[in-house]
Amino acid sequence: MFEFTEGIYNFYVYILTNKAKTVLYTGVTNNLRRRLEEHKEKLNPNSFTSKYNVAFLIYYEKYGWIQQAIAREKEIKLLRRDLKRELIKEFNPKIEFLNNRFS
Repeated sequence: MFEFTEGIYNFYVYILTNKAKTVLYTGVTNNLRRRLEEHKEKLNPNSFTSKYNVAFLIYYEKYGWIQQAIAREKEIKLLRRDLKRELIKEFNPKIEFLNNRFS
């Protein structure tokens, strides 16, 4: 896990996938546990994550400032898919689902 300790808050940049690991979704939140639950429950049935059954955490970074987290989210979203996969594999070599870390 990448962690930047300045700041007094917790913000997370995260990447989710579907069960088959064919879809990637990048987001940012201040409460990863709650956000994972929201994705799982498909609170917005018309959303990308609901449509493609994306609710499995495979990557995250923790920040103390929202500005850092948002900037990093934008960086990750601009990466080509193969570079996102590399980033994920550095952090999570077996690409295991990490939701239980935030249950």
